[in-house]
Amino acid sequence: MAEVRITKRVVDGAETRASRYTIFDSALPGFGLRVFPTGAKSWIFEYRPGAGGKGVDKKRVTIGKASDLTPDQARKMASQLRADVIRGEDPMGAKAAQRKAATVADLADAFLKDHVADKRENSTYVHYKDLLDRIILPVVGKVKAIDLDHAEVARLHRAWKRTPFQANRILAVISSMYSFGARQSVKMVPKGTNPAADIEKYDEPARNRPLKPEELMRLGDALRVAETTGIPWNIDPEKRTSKHLASPERQVTVHSEHVIGAIRLLMFTGARLREILNLRWDQVELDAGLLLLDHHKTKRRTGQIKPIVLNPPAIEVLSKLTRLGVYVIAGESAGTEDEKPRPDIKKPWASISKHAGLEGLRINDLRHNFASLGVGGGLGLPIVGKLLGHTQVRTTERYVHYDNDPLRRVANTIGATIAARTGHVPPDADNVVPIDKARKG
Repeated sequence: MAEVRITKRVVDGAETRASRYTIFDSALPGFGLRVFPTGAKSWIFEYRPGAGGKGVDKKRVTIGKASDLTPDQARKMASQLRADVIRGEDPMGAKAAQRKAATVADLADAFLKDHVADKRENSTYVHYKDLLDRIILPVVGKVKAIDLDHAEVARLHRAWKRTPFQANRILAVISSMYSFGARQSVKMVPKGTNPAADIEKYDEPARNRPLKPEELMRLGDALRVAETTGIPWNIDPEKRTSKHLASPERQVTVHSEHVIGAIRLLMFTGARLREILNLRWDQVELDAGLLLLDHHKTKRRTGQIKPIVLNPPAIEVLSKLTRLGVYVIAGESAGTEDEKPRPDIKKPWASISKHAGLEGLRINDLRHNFASLGVGGGLGLPIVGKLLGHTQVRTTERYVHYDNDPLRRVANTIGATIAARTGHVPPDADNVVPIDKARKG
């Protein structure tokens, strides 16, 4: 291991040998050029950590490739490392710690398990996990959490600018995740680390989409077609000659009673999609006219039951559904030991809404429609908000006084209005006056 003032001429003249060797710089202790049998050359810095001395084993930091850095650039970096060692720092130890540092994927995993699952609604957990798995982690999951910078998050945000709501939710999830990671009890990133901070959000156009009376009627007609004769296929005329194409009378899709039931329940209750798809039969109290939903993803606890008041149309839908398993809206695994709730109804909804001439209508717009009918009918924002689960209801209220409660009357009125507009009139609902008729009276 020779010592010489390392210059470009020394680097170029360093010949390969049978085994690797190092040429140390005579001007800066520890700085050297490492030459490999393959011909590769790299800059290194060797030092003894801590108090130093011959009793302490040497450590070696690779600064970079000789092809990427000039001798002067590498010497300057080595000089900085030597200064760090003199101050008592351990560059190699810091580098090892950095390799072990949590990635964005590690932070996301802890965030979902230790925060969102315990403290947020199940629907929030599903939404956050979808954004992380589908959008965020494929792009930045392998990056060290502490190294994720503002520019990378801003690029990810811009990539989704065509869907402003989605882009802004990406920022919100990253920001919340880093706030969790910086807490004293977690400490996965330093306090104040938040790469989503100060990124300006996009303007979000109004997403409410209340349905007009004629649109509700078309949707009701489409649901009846979907469960009886079936929705006709949208076939490319150029492919009609295919020998594998079904005969014209079979070119329709009849949707299951559970898919149709799910859509009708969403219309008549104003519930969230996952509240209906995850609904279990043991949460249905038809006699009391209630759905008793778990407020959190965890097991039931005192004060954690969220009732949804059922109106006559919703009760009729539930009473007619076939019970195939644990879940009200049966999926492919219904009745098996590993039964799971139906993951979604995207394809059926797309088919039905298109047949109704309502392309672009989101499934969540049924919830907005429920709220709009109630508030627009003068039924009171606080009461409608309570129906939608915007305020917490005490556990004891799930059975007591709901027959005479204003919630019951409002739920019945909204349900009757939707039923009338969709042509879905359940039995024993003669005493309920739709909003439209109540106004005229």
